[in-house]
Amino acid sequence: MELVDLYDENRVPLGRTAERGAPRGPGEYRMVVHVCVFDRLGRLLIQQRTPEKFIWPELWDVSVGGGVDAGETSRQGAEREFREELGCPLDLTGLRPSVTVNFDGGFDDFYILTKNLSPEDLTLQKEEVRAVRWAALEEILDMVDRGTFIPYPKSFLRFLFDMRTQFGFPTK
Repeated sequence: MELVDLYDENRVPLGRTAERGAPRGPGEYRMVVHVCVFDRLGRLLIQQRTPEKFIWPELWDVSVGGGVDAGETSRQGAEREFREELGCPLDLTGLRPSVTVNFDGGFDDFYILTKNLSPEDLTLQKEEVRAVRWAALEEILDMVDRGTFIPYPKSFLRFLFDMRTQFGFPTK
């Protein structure tokens, strides 16, 4: 049983946990993280979810994503998810989420960075990730149109690509 910490609408910890995926009461929220890794050519590393995934099976997504475990910070959850899904360490020390998206059930922190990775050198978590590859924005937008990429709003995907060159995002 995986547990998540619960927060109020202001992201203040409530001091309680819940089972991941269990219904939550009014005013109870959880934390989710995504990591968007770009290469020096401005392409995003994308991952294809396995057919066994409950939500969005077989669709492509940004580099890494998942729930933050009870007792973890957002940064720790992002580092763990990156390590688990791609088999590669990631140090986000000093990096805050580039953007936080509020959704019905909680807060979704997106970390954006540039990192040189070779997809062939990654060890994919077979239960969650079927494949990874680099993709340009126009290709991802086309995938959204074809229904093969998680249906993020196109404006949000453009925003993620725009943000990679803003405010001195680090190379890790």
